[in-house]
Amino acid sequence: MKELRLNAFAMNCVGHQSPGLWAHPRDRSADYTNLAYWIDLAKTLERGCFDGLFLADVLGIYDVYGGSPAAALRHAVQIPVNDPLLLVPAMAAATEHLGFGVTCTLSYEPPYTLARRLSTLDHLTDGRAGWNIVTGYLDSAAAGMGLGTQAGHDRRYEIADEYMQVMYKLWEGSWADDAVRRDRAAGIYADPAKVQRVRHDGQFYQLDAIHLSEPSPQRTPVLYQAGASSRGRAFAAAHAECVFINGPSPQVVAPQVADLRRRAAANGRRPDDLLIFTLATVITGRSAAEAQAKQEEYRRYADPEAALALFSGWTGVDFSKYRPDDELRYIETEAMRSSLASFTSDDPDRVWTVRELAEHVAIGGRGPLFVGAPDAIADTLIDWVEKTGIDGFNLAYAVTPESFDDFVALVVPELQRRGAYKRQYAAGTLREKLFGAGRARLAPPHPAAQYRHPADG
Repeated sequence: MKELRLNAFAMNCVGHQSPGLWAHPRDRSADYTNLAYWIDLAKTLERGCFDGLFLADVLGIYDVYGGSPAAALRHAVQIPVNDPLLLVPAMAAATEHLGFGVTCTLSYEPPYTLARRLSTLDHLTDGRAGWNIVTGYLDSAAAGMGLGTQAGHDRRYEIADEYMQVMYKLWEGSWADDAVRRDRAAGIYADPAKVQRVRHDGQFYQLDAIHLSEPSPQRTPVLYQAGASSRGRAFAAAHAECVFINGPSPQVVAPQVADLRRRAAANGRRPDDLLIFTLATVITGRSAAEAQAKQEEYRRYADPEAALALFSGWTGVDFSKYRPDDELRYIETEAMRSSLASFTSDDPDRVWTVRELAEHVAIGGRGPLFVGAPDAIADTLIDWVEKTGIDGFNLAYAVTPESFDDFVALVVPELQRRGAYKRQYAAGTLREKLFGAGRARLAPPHPAAQYRHPADG
């Protein structure tokens, strides 16, 4: 049986994927500014042998719905939102094995500075850092950076391809493996002959610099990517190690998985070079009745307007202009094209109304909602893996930390009993835990390998 991979999916904000549920009396997402909340969550996830905590992020505010940020502000639709990266060192200090995938938008930060921040994170976590590569999707972010509008959807990926070349040159090629000597007797910390300047003169980026950080345990952090459009999948097949996709049903998810595997193979990559996760939310209890009662309780706090404000921001479509019984139709935008496609063109046999969309997104966002006793949840997770070819799930919460506490206490033991989930962590860096011993560093045919320092062979 295939061993499931699991990430917890969270964000340094209120509510995240279940807009409105921050008001539930047991929800603690409003404690997001408190480090103790995040440290407790990290300890819970490590107790459950989660592979990682996947931290989402967004620059900009959701102001598409009604042409205003009012709904987002009123309902805490991923606003306020703080920097996710600053949380990780504290959580890493409180854990030993849990990985951390951090979303950083490349569109508004030079490679030179982001490379140092992520190298620093890899050092401070002893090689448990990952980077979720995103290009952004909100015009409000571009406006906040002093730009009139963001670059077009496909253009953003052209820019990202070159951005990655620069990052690989800095991480892999500036310092040789043995450049750092730490020779106290000779008074030599680093050998200048083993450190080279990175020069890049491209269409979008120019650089002439030495990487500011000495080599971290993984050099290049584990690379995550969450773009599921056709252009996003092409980018993922070339660069990503872990891919995050979304879809409300196996019928939507399975073709995305097959396409990603095909594209990766066309790039010369092996089947096990790519781990694919899909979004899901689990509500469970000691019995089916208890789980159902929780769902009914949660539904009383779900907010349809907040859900539509969130989905409008994702898609670039203003759903305030539609009636509840209007049917969804695919519209090409410069935002996240896959968000709307997964509820329309990706599954033409299922027709969604705006009301049904709002109800669905209000608990768990774009992914499926699984409700049931632990054995039924285990059945469903395993069934999705078999039907779609995914490797695991990014698990969002309905109420935090309750959703994660319940999953660790009830579902993890059931999966372990079936041999579908690990009982302990493997040794090594995050990349080694995910892909096997001896794979701490990216190797051919991944494009990063071609930029290694000449002294490293």
